[in-house]
Amino acid sequence: MHGIQNSSLQHSRGFTLLDLLIVLAILGVLFGLAIPSFKNAVAGVHASSARSAISTTLFDGLRHATVLGQQVVVCPAVESQCIGGTDWSRGWIIFIDSDGDRLRGPGEQILRREAELPTGVHLNGTVGRQRVVYQPNGSNAGSNITFTLCDRRGPESALALILSNGGRLHSAHPSPAAAANCANGL
Repeated sequence: MHGIQNSSLQHSRGFTLLDLLIVLAILGVLFGLAIPSFKNAVAGVHASSARSAISTTLFDGLRHATVLGQQVVVCPAVESQCIGGTDWSRGWIIFIDSDGDRLRGPGEQILRREAELPTGVHLNGTVGRQRVVYQPNGSNAGSNITFTLCDRRGPESALALILSNGGRLHSAHPSPAAAANCANGL
């Protein structure tokens, strides 16, 4: 009889295949819920970092123009050359525009270079404004420029950053069309 009790105790200490499958199913559900939330949190951090980078760049451009008393250009760029267009996601540069042609020449110093944005983050500028040109007095030539920043969370999480001609930057909700256009670039 002693042997029977021992054997039934040993049997009750183990896991059955059914127990293991239930635990795996619960873990699968938990991971299924946690992974999208984690991805959204990472996307939010990347978008916040991109917002900080473009804001810092625009303020640096303004500061350099006024301190140096020279025209300074901020433009979307690959390597050390402006690429034109409205897509700033591939990176951007600030340079001293010594000759005033708004194109970076061989002798024109790059003041800052920002790398490509992380995958899943997109930054568009206003159509018709392919660069920001700061004058020595701190104003920028042309009309206001609006940057639309979005990430993999979708158009509802998009943000507009509006730079006035006077150099002031503020944020707002983008138009639904601008947010959708930005999200389509992802």
